[in-house]
Amino acid sequence: MNPQPEILLYTRLRKSPYFYASGRHGVVAYSVCNHQYHPRRYGDPFEEYWALVNDVTLWDVGAERQVEITGPDAFTFTNMLTLRDLNQCAVGQCMYALITTADGGILSDPILLRLEENRFWLSTAERTLLAWCLASAHWSGLDVQVSEADVGPVQIQGRYALEVMIDLFGESIRDLRRYRLTRHDLDSMSVVVSRTGFTNEPGYEIYLENARRDADRLWETVLEAGKPHGMRVTGPVHISRIETGILSYDADMSLDTNPYEVAGDYPWLAEVDQPASFIGQPALQKIRARGVDRKVVGVEISGEPLGAYIDGSMPDVFPVVGNGAWAGQVSSACYSPRLEKNIGYAMVPIESADIGTGFGIETPHGTETATVAKRPFLPFHG
Repeated sequence: MNPQPEILLYTRLRKSPYFYASGRHGVVAYSVCNHQYHPRRYGDPFEEYWALVNDVTLWDVGAERQVEITGPDAFTFTNMLTLRDLNQCAVGQCMYALITTADGGILSDPILLRLEENRFWLSTAERTLLAWCLASAHWSGLDVQVSEADVGPVQIQGRYALEVMIDLFGESIRDLRRYRLTRHDLDSMSVVVSRTGFTNEPGYEIYLENARRDADRLWETVLEAGKPHGMRVTGPVHISRIETGILSYDADMSLDTNPYEVAGDYPWLAEVDQPASFIGQPALQKIRARGVDRKVVGVEISGEPLGAYIDGSMPDVFPVVGNGAWAGQVSSACYSPRLEKNIGYAMVPIESADIGTGFGIETPHGTETATVAKRPFLPFHG
């Protein structure tokens, strides 16, 4: 078997608004995300990691599409979609908003942006969410419009992200708090800026409206502002997201998992009891009452350095060694240069979820020991 087959460029897969702009920097590997090509790395992933930690990086995350919800009943409808209580989400605020099905399974984990009283974006990397929202809107009978907005985000992540943003938008950007958004006109381009990202470093996302028209110009504008700060174009740095406790859909969670299995310690899970009903609410309340029999935990893994997760070092999950029955699996793992150890996330039976519990796993290097550790592994810096 060819361990690294090529990815075919053709018309059946969609292209990010920044596909050609980001491609000019020499993409080494694409993956497919949201039915789109997604640049994963441009070179050594550990060099990209240090560029994030020490300098600043620019990512093409145009594979994150914006499901836009508008109309007189947009608030009611959007609140029906997610377990988050949107009465606690002001205009200009963002939320991590799990979308669940009727049985409590996780369909998507978008960032929700509330741009106006009745205008929302669900920023998602899951193709299914748009269809889910379209069907839900139809059957709800509510007065809403659901569409895929012509919006393309980029992420600016790293130590000097704020300095780049000041050069782009001025000193007022210093006042933008975590999980808040603001609107700007950048050289006649309409953008929404949020203080969010996929790392534990300082970071922002710039959501470009009219992305099909202006993507190349925005890309070059950001790069020019980044030059004095050593900006480097990279793919998403998964080492950092693993260090900081960020789970990845289709790796660490899916339709077959529920919020209590993957986010059991998050205080916003109390919003399950919000007065307004949402899809999956009765199921989630029942799951909470009976408890879960498995859980996602952080693990430290013995042995030789595992790699960067996106470099072909983890083509499949690492099974937990059991007695013929399912005993768990490591779904994301990498070597952390700052911690100088292998770390990752594992779904394990609840009896194996206590900190300090050890169990065997099968890795490309052979059988190693995974030990449950506190999550996240590093504190948030941004």
